[in-house]
Amino acid sequence: MEDLISYGLELLQQNNNVSYSDVKFMNTEIERLAIKNKIVESIQSTTSQGIGFRVICDNAWGFASTNQLDKVSIEETIYLAIKTAKASASIGRTKLELTEEPVYEDKVITPMKRDPFTVSLDEKLEILMEVSDRGKSDPRIRFSSSYFNARKDRMILYTSEGSKIDQTIVYTGGGTTILAVDQGEVQIRSLPASFRGDVATAGYEYFKELNLIETAEQGAKEVCELLTAPQCPKEETTVILGPSQMQLQIHESTGHPTELDRVLDYEAAYAGTSYLRSNLLGANYMYGNSLVTLVADATIPKGLGSFFYDHEGVKAKKVPLVDDGELVGFMSSRETAKEINQEHSSGAARAMGYNFIPLVRMTNVNLLPGDWELDELIEDTKDGYFFDTNKSWSIDDLRLNFQFGCEIGWRIKNGEITHVIKNPTYMDITPRFWRSCSGIANENHWKLFGTPNCGKGEPGQAAYVGHGSSPSRFEGVKIGIVGEN
Repeated sequence: MEDLISYGLELLQQNNNVSYSDVKFMNTEIERLAIKNKIVESIQSTTSQGIGFRVICDNAWGFASTNQLDKVSIEETIYLAIKTAKASASIGRTKLELTEEPVYEDKVITPMKRDPFTVSLDEKLEILMEVSDRGKSDPRIRFSSSYFNARKDRMILYTSEGSKIDQTIVYTGGGTTILAVDQGEVQIRSLPASFRGDVATAGYEYFKELNLIETAEQGAKEVCELLTAPQCPKEETTVILGPSQMQLQIHESTGHPTELDRVLDYEAAYAGTSYLRSNLLGANYMYGNSLVTLVADATIPKGLGSFFYDHEGVKAKKVPLVDDGELVGFMSSRETAKEINQEHSSGAARAMGYNFIPLVRMTNVNLLPGDWELDELIEDTKDGYFFDTNKSWSIDDLRLNFQFGCEIGWRIKNGEITHVIKNPTYMDITPRFWRSCSGIANENHWKLFGTPNCGKGEPGQAAYVGHGSSPSRFEGVKIGIVGEN
């Protein structure tokens, strides 16, 4: 394969009109298993591979790809990439420049004990069957589902600047979803998180570490409690969000707004732009209060948004976004970083296949832990609620006004959790919300979750990203169903 990649790069370098080029081969393996009520619902196994060619020609990008891995197809695809760049250049634009980045030659793979693709199907299904069985422990439970997810992306990237990178990233995880019905009331619990569980950059051992059999028993108990729990009231109050819900809160109201292509209005059609502007850097803009520090960390072990190099050959790094409440950074590509006179890219340009051009994608956007023990944070809350696990979400195209629904909530009264409540929802405005933070639990309660379905771009790409946090408390939050008396 390296010979074909080198051949393509040589052809591009021989073209005097091409000022920059990269050639990316990707091979992607995916396996998804689903069990419902101890019946195999789906077994999906797919493999795709091909080569993409990205060029700058006449001050514009061009891209084309092929899954026909021979010299004739490569020549035709390169011609199409250059033709596309020339067509783009005809509309005119400001000068296209890239940040200068170090050149690397490297071959790396996700550390793991067991490759999930070498584990037998029987072994995986046996665990999933037991998880499904444990989750159906009450006659009111209509279905108990269990999931296994694995993905392996091998990328070989050669650039005209000299980088030669061969990296393999392995993702593994799973989860359980339990639905119960009683007298017309329907409730659901998804554990360890929504979106079919939790996924990490790790081997099969991570799936085993999720302890899904015990998790299913917990889910069955909680979903039945929800059937008879009181409804979430409508009021303005104190809310503590657990890490499973915080992953969606961070994702929608921090991750997307700090993607620099959204800030620059390059990305608009799919889910909007951002209320943040690049001129807020260095202007002491308080995104949150002094308790709030957020980082984009592509280096953290097992993070679903972790890797070794992005798809422009930039080495993975940890980038501050918000420091003690102040906005201090964005996630960027080489092009967008240069647009705002940054010296280097944050290393956040990724594509989810050989046939996609890299976009600015969040990595692992994490809220750093605070000083509180969780029980002390709850004891300090005289009147409020604890919400966890996302069920629904809505946010405007500037990432300002949001409303989220959760699967489960607990009432807190005089520093104690008293009972479960059902259908909890809350709403707020992003900067007001983060400035209202009044406490974050410490590292003992910090948890990193994976979000394997982050949509962006046209044609759409579903990226793998991560979010870590501890339970976090916010003041003056509006809760309850909109329009309810």
